[in-house]
Amino acid sequence: MSLTRAFFASTLLSALALPSLADDHNVQSTTLATGLYLPEMNSVAGRNLFASKGCVVCHSINGVGGTDAPVLDAEFMDVPMNPFEFTARMWRGAETMVEMQRDELGYVIELDGDELAAIIAFVHDAEEQAKFSEEDIPDEIAAMMGDMH
Repeated sequence: MSLTRAFFASTLLSALALPSLADDHNVQSTTLATGLYLPEMNSVAGRNLFASKGCVVCHSINGVGGTDAPVLDAEFMDVPMNPFEFTARMWRGAETMVEMQRDELGYVIELDGDELAAIIAFVHDAEEQAKFSEEDIPDEIAAMMGDMH
């Protein structure tokens, strides 16, 4: 295995490690020799984004959220998970997700790469998910959810 590939694999595994292996659930971004960088995998930021962006309207975590889309509890995630595979799975369902977002939210959720990395980290962090509750959901998002949460 080349040094760059070994470093990349090591960085991905570190970023996706189980919560007990990551002290603060926050792995800094890393720039590779190729000029690509791996964004910070911050599950705390991901918890906030999951609620504030509206993902919680259709998906649930820790029993909180909608039921129109798959449950995203960490216990159901592949470990280790390649974040690009997680994104590829989202891409395969993108047409349906966009339609549901327009129906449920009235808009399409926009995520940049750093935000997506944080949400992926949250989806794979059982310890951070245990902290997730209805209090995390902003009032405007909760209003869209009605009685479903």
